[in-house]
Amino acid sequence: MKNSSLSPHLSISNIITGLWQVADMERGGKAINIDEAARALIPYVEAGLTTFDMADHYGSAELIAGILHKKYIPKNQIQLLTKWVPQLGKFSKQEVREAVQTSLKRLQVEQLDLLQYHAWNYANPVWLDHLFYLQELRREGLISELGLTNFDTAHLKMVLDSGIQVVSNQISFSLIDQRANQSMVSLCRQYGVKILAFGTIAGGFLSKKWLGKPEPHIDTLSTWSEMKYKRFIDQSGGWAKFQKLLQVLDEVAQSNSLDIANIASLYILEHEAVGAVIIGARPSQSEHIQSNLRIIENTLSDNDKVKIGIALQNLYPIAGDCGDEYRKPPFLTASGDLSHHIEDGSPLPYSTKTGKDGRIQVLSGTVWEDLAGYCRAIKQGNRIVVSGTTATHGKQVIGGKDPTSQTHFIIDKIEGALQSVGSKLEDVIRTRIFIRNIEDWEAVAKAHGARFKDIQPVNTLVKAELIGEEYLVEIEAEAYITE
Repeated sequence: MKNSSLSPHLSISNIITGLWQVADMERGGKAINIDEAARALIPYVEAGLTTFDMADHYGSAELIAGILHKKYIPKNQIQLLTKWVPQLGKFSKQEVREAVQTSLKRLQVEQLDLLQYHAWNYANPVWLDHLFYLQELRREGLISELGLTNFDTAHLKMVLDSGIQVVSNQISFSLIDQRANQSMVSLCRQYGVKILAFGTIAGGFLSKKWLGKPEPHIDTLSTWSEMKYKRFIDQSGGWAKFQKLLQVLDEVAQSNSLDIANIASLYILEHEAVGAVIIGARPSQSEHIQSNLRIIENTLSDNDKVKIGIALQNLYPIAGDCGDEYRKPPFLTASGDLSHHIEDGSPLPYSTKTGKDGRIQVLSGTVWEDLAGYCRAIKQGNRIVVSGTTATHGKQVIGGKDPTSQTHFIIDKIEGALQSVGSKLEDVIRTRIFIRNIEDWEAVAKAHGARFKDIQPVNTLVKAELIGEEYLVEIEAEAYITE
């Protein structure tokens, strides 16, 4: 059995058994026998598929995994990966600790093998607080390794440059979703972070079952996974293009005595940046052990990869970066929005107060605002002006000594200030950029370009003597809300 090393302390199987479908099995209040579900996972372990992936919101998944090792399989023979996906809003250190302790209790362990974190809104900096708190819990020993899930390239880099130690990023990466190849793969290679790829069989669509079949309407699909990945198929060019891909995969599969699903996962698994692929299971209802083993036991020839690569050129690329499907339209989720994920409305990133003349002030809480007597932004009428903003968060500098990461965080702060008064980044009409080191101009300009390429505000960039040696970039902005 092939394994992948995420760190000196954690090795996992190349095929991870995903338990997200437990939540689907329990949809509508349906009860499942968790002891029976735990016993159904024993054959996976016996076959060498020793790693299981779950989350705090995957129904009873953590409870099932806890019973598996407590009653049937010694914990030292399996690896239990879970996630914390908090609702929008700020959590105190104690609340973060309680979230981790809840997973520890459900899994019946003293230390989490890998805790993966998801952020909903980068413009609200509470996600950074959460990660810094989680890193403290890792040092304390409650967590062995930290990972991320659904992070885009800029924010994964920001995390790493800020000194937060993560070993993996779990993202959608499949034949129909090649976003990771844009920049995520090279970043992961640079920093030694492994990609844990989900969606490799597109909820079962990348299988013989759908070859030559008429297009299903999304309302007729039976599982959340099918609903979700039908949206990916639509975005990648539609059913006709998808069928052409299936035909090529079927040819490659037959020449290797495999099936389409094997080829789809094997193509992603053989990518050098990928540590493992995650294939879902419905414990006690369906299993794919032997099929999964065939993935590990085989390899694709260069000719096979060329054939598949040519077929992929026929598809439209999924827009955006990794994880964007959870943060901006089009929401490529089961429901087509975030109703299955977010219970309450989005809280304001920063506090505001309204003056006697009706102007609204935004306060981000940095030490500089109190020291110098200013606010982060002011909205008066339809006009919003944002103060010169550095990569300060509390008493920390986000992005370390990297100008790209500092720039992205500064733009996040500007976006957060705008969101706090009902505006958005698209309303920006001017930016002014000040850089400490002239040699950083291109990195800063490219980061600005990545965030404003479809907005294109008026811009000025100059070299300046910034206050504070740790600050490489400062940006101010103006926005105008049109009725």
